[in-house]
This record gives sequence, structure tokens and C-alpha cells, in this order.
Amino acid sequence: MKRLGLAILAMALCVAIARPAMAQRRAGGAMGTLRYGISGGIVMPMGDYNTIDKLGFVGGVGATYWLAGTGNIGVRGDLSYSQTSHDEAVTVAGHTKIIGGMASFVYALNPASAPARILLNAGLGFYNVKIDATGGGSGSESKIGFGGGAAVAFKLGTGSTRLVVGSRFTSVSTSGSSTTFLPITVGLTFGK
Repeated sequence: MKRLGLAILAMALCVAIARPAMAQRRAGGAMGTLRYGISGGIVMPMGDYNTIDKLGFVGGVGATYWLAGTGNIGVRGDLSYSQTSHDEAVTVAGHTKIIGGMASFVYALNPASAPARILLNAGLGFYNVKIDATGGGSGSESKIGFGGGAAVAFKLGTGSTRLVVGSRFTSVSTSGSSTTFLPITVGLTFGK
């Protein structure tokens, strides 16, 4: 119950921060900018998750709303899917599949005009972790997670497209021990 309260608090903070920017837009003032994109890469299991699973893949979509007047503070939403295979030398054959979303605060260390923009992020999310065993059963849990990481966004040409290379440590509060992993992704973002 405590974790659900933290997730609701995080979402409320995101809305509270975005509302003044939206009010400025309605009043004819400066408005923030929106960037959206896709990404893909590898996911490295960590902790206990690393003892039974091998390196896997991850893919996702996301969007960042950069708040008006700040230039370097944003609110981000991500959806992702990842899959890893069980290490058959340790356990039975099978897969672990993780699907979920995260709401994050983003802080840019460089201005939007920089050729390479360093981004830091931290947030809360909700994930479903499903473990399938070949020839056996499967189990699934939906739990709160948190994460934090960094990325570098490189300008591509004279347009607004950026190549983003990033990583975010993520921990999902599953039963027993948390499911922790480190995705390393490459993606493209578009928008202003």
C-alpha cells in the first residue's frame, strides 16, 4: 500500500509541475516543447535476476515534455518491453518478460542547442514481470518499480532529430527479492 501511495504521489507531482506550463500556453505565454521517440537495445539482468537469466533485448517508446521557461527541466513517460532467456546451466529453459511504464523527471546539463546534450533522469513506474518455463508453469507479478539513469542526445544534421544513447538502472519490487536490470539503449527522438 505504501508503494502505491508513492506512485500516486509521483504522478501528482508530474501533473502539478506540468499544469503551470499548460496555463501559460492557454494565456498566450511561452509553451514547453515535446520530444518523442523510439529505442532498442540490450538488457542486462542484475542481482538475483542475473543468476538465472542471460543478456536479453529491450525496446520502447517515450516522450519528454520540456517545461516552458526552464529549458532544462522536463517530465518524461516511457513504455518498454524486454525479454531475457533463462541460463539452462542453472535452471530450466524459459524466458523472463518485463513490460511496463515509467514517469520520470529529466534534467538536461546542456542547452537544447548543444550538439550533444547530457540528460539525467529518475522516476517511478509500474511493471509486469512474467516468468515462463519451457514444459512447466509460468508466473506473473505486477509491481511498482523505480529507476534512474543518464543519456546523451546527439544532434543529427540541421533538423531536430537526435540520436540518443542511454541507460537507466531499474528495480521492480517483486516478491522475494527485487527484479533489477540495466537496459542500454540507442534510439531516435523527434520534435522540438
